[in-house]
Amino acid sequence: MNTGGLTGPFGAIAFDLDGTLVDSGLDFFAIREELGFPQGIGLLEHIATLSDPAAVAHAHAVIHRFEMAGARRATWMPGAQELLLHLKAFDVPVAILTRNSREAVAATDAALGLGIELILTRDDAPPKPDPGGLALIAEQLGTAPDRMTYVGDYVDDLTAARRAGMAAGLYRNERNARFVGQADYVIRHFNELQQLWR
Repeated sequence: MNTGGLTGPFGAIAFDLDGTLVDSGLDFFAIREELGFPQGIGLLEHIATLSDPAAVAHAHAVIHRFEMAGARRATWMPGAQELLLHLKAFDVPVAILTRNSREAVAATDAALGLGIELILTRDDAPPKPDPGGLALIAEQLGTAPDRMTYVGDYVDDLTAARRAGMAAGLYRNERNARFVGQADYVIRHFNELQQLWR
């Protein structure tokens, strides 16, 4: 693990959901293609630029359909479930912050049994990279942001973490090498995080 000088366990840890703890196979290219949205721009960010209420409603309906299908077929990322059980055994406070909807997260929870009580969605807080959701998580867990870390697979996760004053961890995959320089540390498997709590 490239810890970037970080030492010792954190007081609490938060995770992104899709692409980090679970693989729901969401095809953002296909979503943008169906909606006629430009590639490379966040779906929620582009929706915010639309002025036609019908277009906004249609976009949310399409995203909802994709998210719910992904939630029903979601699988754990390698080592993710084991890490969560490990953290629970050590009484480490854990949370999730995701750009998914509350309904989609509930479906993922029903499919996999996430076992995490504090989960904030785009229905609960401004979507990442806004740090508001992470600030709320730190407050609810009673942990100072500088004693927390947030782990995700995308640049928005890293940006949100750093804006919130948390250590930004990148879960490395074959598509996100370009974000390594913006992370405080990088992991390739979740068993690397287990080593912080022994």
